[in-house]
Amino acid sequence: MRPIRFPSKFDWPCGVGVWHDARMHTIAQIRADTVAEGLDAELSAQVASATARQTKDGKPFLELVMGDATGQITLRAWSDHPDYAMLSSLPAGGFLWIDGRFQLHPSFGVEARQWRARICTDQEIEDLLAGPPGLRERQSADFAFITDAVARTADPRLRALAELFLEKFGDRMRRTAAARNYHHARRGGLVEHAAQMMRAAEALCCVYPDLHRDLLVAGALFHDCGKLWENSMPERGFVMAYQETGELLGHIVTGVELVNRLWHTLLDEPAAAAWESFEPANDDVRMHLLHLIAAHHGEMEFGSPVVPKTPEAIALHYIDNLDAKLEMFRAGYQEARLLAPRIQERVRPLTGNLVRPLAVLVPEASAPAPETPTAQ
Repeated sequence: MRPIRFPSKFDWPCGVGVWHDARMHTIAQIRADTVAEGLDAELSAQVASATARQTKDGKPFLELVMGDATGQITLRAWSDHPDYAMLSSLPAGGFLWIDGRFQLHPSFGVEARQWRARICTDQEIEDLLAGPPGLRERQSADFAFITDAVARTADPRLRALAELFLEKFGDRMRRTAAARNYHHARRGGLVEHAAQMMRAAEALCCVYPDLHRDLLVAGALFHDCGKLWENSMPERGFVMAYQETGELLGHIVTGVELVNRLWHTLLDEPAAAAWESFEPANDDVRMHLLHLIAAHHGEMEFGSPVVPKTPEAIALHYIDNLDAKLEMFRAGYQEARLLAPRIQERVRPLTGNLVRPLAVLVPEASAPAPETPTAQ
């Protein structure tokens, strides 16, 4: 049975670089469009890893983890594959053009069958690194929204802090994923996640006007800033390497340290002298912002060193969780196996099978009222 296909942020108009070919798919589109009987498609992606393995019977095969701007997919090349020798010698970070038939395997999910591979040309690599136009436009719009939300911040301390962060690390943020798995786990995913959290924060402040808008928006920007050293990707690639900073400290501790450093850098600037008379005091603002970063996972068992203890901290935690979960639903509706009409297989870490949401009622246009006869 075919997965239910919902509109994707990865859909794009034709006519840009390699993306004009109807057979050309991103990894996200392959996952969304592949059915049990198969999908014939082409794919251009980077090799994240290539691992030699063996079956229980001792038959060798090569496991390739491939990545593009929309996600990752695993391909398996058996020893009798026509391109096995070339694939075995390809280093991690290389770029491949794949042409084949993609099918749903009951245990492995989407896999390639009857496929061939070749090394990408320089132009194909450049097109791939640029990403599909639809995703590029979405992430550019999201980054512009972040910049605008920062510019509308009334507190000059939080505004200056956010502007300094974007100036120094904006490019790195645009190639950082929001997570290694589960949600926004793609190049630039952190921009999408932070922008949507800012939109939610501003909307929530309209409903709960006692919330500190500037602090909550700054929290949305900085809550995952430590992931720039945990989930970042290189300038020319989609391989999310593991880094010691992320492994030894994690993104919450790294984020607290980064914001502290940026804050004290600002206090050394001449313009900061005027802030000494502000209420709330400088150090109060700093501590409350750091608390948002430290508490955004909500509970200690999920990695937060402290639980939320302010209205903004609990609001940020739920905004973060909501955006992550809704992204999991969005991706799940595109990729999860159909179990029954309107029911799809569970997508971890969501807690149950997915049920298709109701469509929004669009009332039919009312028939025009009959004309009233005009008196003669």
